[in-house]
Parts: sequence; structure tokens; C-alpha cells
Amino acid sequence: MRALLMSAIAALVACAPQPAILPPPMVAMPAPLTSEQQLLEDVRILSADDMEGRLVGSPGGARARAYILGRLNQIGLAPALGPSREHPFEIKRQADTLTGVNLLAMVPGTGGSSRALVVMAHYDHVGVRNGEIFNGADDNASGVAALLQIAASMKARPPLHDVIFAIVDAEEGGLRGARAMVADPAFKPLLDRTVLAVNFDMISRSDKNELYAAGACHFPWLKPRLDAIAADARVTLKQGHDSPLPREQDWSTQSDHGAFHQLKRPWVYFGVEDHADYHRPTDDFGAIPQDFFLRSAATVELATRAFDRDLEAIAQEAGR
Repeated sequence: MRALLMSAIAALVACAPQPAILPPPMVAMPAPLTSEQQLLEDVRILSADDMEGRLVGSPGGARARAYILGRLNQIGLAPALGPSREHPFEIKRQADTLTGVNLLAMVPGTGGSSRALVVMAHYDHVGVRNGEIFNGADDNASGVAALLQIAASMKARPPLHDVIFAIVDAEEGGLRGARAMVADPAFKPLLDRTVLAVNFDMISRSDKNELYAAGACHFPWLKPRLDAIAADARVTLKQGHDSPLPREQDWSTQSDHGAFHQLKRPWVYFGVEDHADYHRPTDDFGAIPQDFFLRSAATVELATRAFDRDLEAIAQEAGR
């Protein structure tokens, strides 16, 4: 009897209308960031508190490096030297030995020339002092973000010449990452092909709407080229801060291009004058005037593209 009852129940269940199986709900994918949105996002992330000021050899510095490597992967940049983009070096700090890591990637040129352009920016800052985080949004998350924007642009629209992107460590306290890079025998073949080094360090803040390009005092053939770039720039691009005259600061050895300067290799440095938050815990993302930064980043890309187009003539005038 129980068997008959169970069979009847099963038959009723089988005949009953079955609920429709609905497909899983569609999940809207976030729209990709525009180039300008990505530029700002890179600065925001690199200067966030969890990066702990990006001091060389620190966990915060390692987190910043991991983020930058992820962005290089996302852009699709190949290593510039050997199988890895990471190039460690050792530095002494008081009684400690620290490991810094430079990052080297490249976009190959399409023009068939062996000459190369180096574009560089340092990703380290000064860390945590007396319990306060020095986030270094302008110094120098801004330069790294502009470099990444140019790298993405050149990956999409390749340059004529090989462009080597050097994101260097340990600029603070002696330009030790850049010095280690140019002194590395493995880097020498790239150094020998390099016609010009272009350095970005602090390019996001200026109450006067001014960005400086230093270098023409040492390499006068740069001046007309920088004049032409200034005519099309979206900020006021001024030249200076590259002479020993007492009335102005000489920036010739004040950032990573100094490693090239000491080798008498041509360079151009783009940066702003010091502001109230320079090397202070208030150098935060929120203090960056975004409109100026977007225009400044567009200007250094304009300059980098111009140098690439003119690199053969630059090499001749530089005796390279």
C-alpha cells in the first residue's frame, strides 16, 4: 500500500508544472578607465596610506613596486633588460644593508634605428617619520603616473625609436637607484644606445600654472626644441633651474637625471618648483590640483613624442 502511495505521489510530482530555470543575473562590468582617469587613479593608489611612504627597502615600497609591475603587465610592456623587469641593488643605510629595486621596461621602436630614449621617474619616497606617513603624491607618484600614461600611449601608438622606461628606486637620499642603474655593466648596452634621458619628478602642483624644463643650459641645442614644445604646451612651460647662477636653484643633480649628468649624457628634467607640502606629510592626493596635473602630464607626453621624432637629429647635435 505504501509503495502504491509513493508511486502516485511521484506521478503527481512529475506531472506538476516545473519552475522555470532562470539564467544567472547579468553582472555589469565596470567601464574601462579613460587615460586621464587612470592617471589620477595611479597617483591616488601610489600615494595612499597603505603604501607607507614607499621608503626604499620597506614593505610599503614593495607594495608600490608590485602595483607598478601590475600596471606594466596590464599595459603589456616587455622587460628592457634580460628576462625580468626587476633589477635589485644594495645600498648601505647607517649599519643596515637595504635592497632597492629598479624596474626597466621597453616599447620597441618602429623606425629601424638602434638609438633609444630613456624615460624615467622614481617611485620611492621618505616613508614614515614620527608616526606620520609622507605619502609623496607629487613627489613622485605624479611622475610615475605620467610615465605609465606615456607607456600605455606608446604601446598603442609605437614610437620611432626604442623607449626604455626606468622606474627607479632610492632617489631620496642620493639618487642611488639611478646611479646603480647606469653603473651596472648589464645596462651598458642600453646606455650606449641612449641619446637622451627624460626625467619626471614632481609635475602635479603649481600655483603659477608653471612647469619647468631644465637641461638646455648644458645642452643648448635643446632650447629651440623646448621652445617649440612650450608653444603647444597646455601649461606654461619655462626653462631654467639648470645653471650655477646664484639667483636660482640648480636642479642639474637634484633628481635621477643627475646620474646621466655626471656621465655627461644629455638629459631633460621636467618638474615644478617646491611648494608648501614638499617633503611634508601633507603631500597627499587630495592636495593635487587635478586640472593642472592632467595638463602637465599631457605636456610631458607631448615633449616625449617630440624627442622621439627628432632623436636622430638630437643624436647628431649631441655628438652621439
